[in-house]
Order: sequence, then structure tokens, then C-alpha cells
Amino acid sequence: MHPNYQNGLEQPISDNKVNKMKAGIVGLPNVGKSTLFNCLSNAKAQSANFPFCTIEPNIGVVNVPDARLQKLEALVSPERVLPATVEIVDIAGLVKGASKGEGLGNQFLGNIRETDAILHVLRCFDNDNIVHVDGKIDPLRDKETIDMELQLKDLETVEKKLEKVKRAAKTGNKEAQKEEAALLKVKEGLERGISVRAIEVDKESRTDFIKPLQLITDKPVLYVCNVDEDSAATGNDYVKKVQASVSDENAEVIVLAVGTEADITELETYEERQMFLEDLGLTEPGSAKLIRAAYKLLNLETYFTAGVKEVRAWTIPIGATAPQAAGVIHTDFEKGFIRAEVIGYDDYVTYGSEAKVKEAGKMRVEGKEYVVKDGDVMHFRFNV
Repeated sequence: MHPNYQNGLEQPISDNKVNKMKAGIVGLPNVGKSTLFNCLSNAKAQSANFPFCTIEPNIGVVNVPDARLQKLEALVSPERVLPATVEIVDIAGLVKGASKGEGLGNQFLGNIRETDAILHVLRCFDNDNIVHVDGKIDPLRDKETIDMELQLKDLETVEKKLEKVKRAAKTGNKEAQKEEAALLKVKEGLERGISVRAIEVDKESRTDFIKPLQLITDKPVLYVCNVDEDSAATGNDYVKKVQASVSDENAEVIVLAVGTEADITELETYEERQMFLEDLGLTEPGSAKLIRAAYKLLNLETYFTAGVKEVRAWTIPIGATAPQAAGVIHTDFEKGFIRAEVIGYDDYVTYGSEAKVKEAGKMRVEGKEYVVKDGDVMHFRFNV
């Protein structure tokens, strides 16, 4: 084999930004955030025997369930299998006045600013034993409470930036005038209670002027409706109200019985867990669906390396080129990239081995411009 031929062998991972993409769990106190986080932290129970680790008390690296990985494992019989992962952050519960520092407001807003996407948990179940901070179950009011606090914080950020930009705009600086116009549009939207992600701003202005501000309500969001066990498969009236209220946000809504999911992860065997799920009318744990949705929310996808030493899923941004994908394994692979040998996942499964794929003429050689497709099985040739 060519000495500069990467074949899934152990390699140090580069300090690539994509490996640090994080989704933050947010919500009011007592809506099920920490239970969800703990449930996700036990996701190894649903995705074979992979390890879960905690980086800090409130940050977990969670495996991304992917049936393709298990299929490749069955075909290759490697010494080890490593899944793709996503970082999930359990952020302190927010209360009214957080934008002014109430409760753990400053800590909450600081933590959420550092994430790349938001998992917004809404309580959509009745239970007299679990007190709601506002006394009554109303997921739409809860959503508005958090939205308003985040919007107020963003408004503060935009106003501070506007003060500086206006001075430059008055001197006749054309770029500053364009920035001022974009910021004023965002300011007006926030003042009307619209999150930044839903405010119409032209693509160039959003990229040049809005994105650098890292505004909290500009982050993509996934709404997690925490329901009771009986509503796990079908949802309920609370969920329907949430779905209707976010229809203009371009946001996904997921239904999850968080307490029940936590119970499932405690069961000892795969068979027991599957029986429990079938009784609920589910084909897989909701947590697995949520993890995949978070991965997608972060604009991530997966390619694989497959060899006898290791079958591994690697995380890349959607739209990454072959050299960028190689750089996730090791920076030297990107610097010295020569070409990539690529097998489509479906072809790998159809023919059953790399050798048979080659015999069938289904292995492709791709250069620096190749945009990696989700599920590609890849080897890299490089020269350092």
C-alpha cells in the first residue's frame, strides 16, 4: 500500500472548528432540560457500546446514531468503530429579567452565545407534582418569555454597534452606511419581537454585518416539545399549538417524552428497550432522532473511512471539499492533499467490499474541487 495512503488508521485529529460545534439546550426551569441532557448523555445505550464523556459539568459529547456505521462494521469487521459526535450543552434555566441579569441571566446568556445552535425545550405535559415557574402550563407563553429575553439581549448588542457605525456613516463612508441600514432593519425587527433569524436581510448584509455580531436569536433553533408518555408517538394539543406558532420560523419541532426516554436508557438490554419502544408505538428512541436533528441543525454531515483497523464516521460541514474533509483527520492531509479515492455508501453496501467495488469500476478518483457527499467512504492520498 502507498505509504501516504490514509486507511482509517489512528491519526491525531486536527484542531478543526467543526469538531467544536455545539448545540445548547435552553428553556425555563422545570421543563425537562437537565433530564434531557442526562438522557442524551446515556445515548450509548441506543448506539451500541460507544463511550460518552463529559468535558465540563454541563457539556457532553454525544454520539450521532447512524445505521450506516453498523452496516460498514458488519462488512469490514474492524478492530474498532468510532461514531460521529456532537457537543450538547446543558444551559442554566432562564427566568424573566435574564437580559438584565436576573437569576443566572448573565451566565445563561454568556453560555448560549458560545453555542452554534439552540435546542429549545418546551413543557407540553400536565403534572401537578412538577411545579411550573409561572403556575400554569402554557408552552407558547414560555417560548415568548425566552424569545423576549434573547431578543432584548440582541437589541442591546445591535444598539451598541449602531452607535459606532452611525459615526462612520455620517462621514460619508459607503460601507458604514450599508451597515447602518442593515443594523437599523434588525433593530426594528427585534423591537417588534421578531428573532433575527426571521428578519429579512439581504444575504450580503447578513454575512458581512449581522453574522459577525453572533446574535443569539440568529442561531438556528429546534423546538423540543417535552410530552407525557401517552403522547410520545402522536403529540398532543400543546404540541399542535407550538407547531402552528413556529410555522413562519423555518424551525423543526420534535416531540419527546423526556422522562420516559430517561427510563428507557436505564433498561439493561437492547431487547428490553425495543419492547418498551414498541409499547409506545415508536420505532427508535426519540433521543436518537433529536441527536440527528441537532447534527443537521448545525449544518453537519458525515463521511466514513473503512479499514481493518478502524471504521470511523468523520464530521464535516455540508459543502466541504475533499481537502477540507481530509484536514479533519489531520492538518497534514489537507496541506499535502493529492487526491481522494471515493466510494458511494450505497455502492459499498451493494458490492460488499472495497475490492469488489474496484472490480466493478465504482471507485472514483476525485481532486481538490470535489464536494464531499454525505455517506462517502473515502481514502486520501497526500504528500507531506
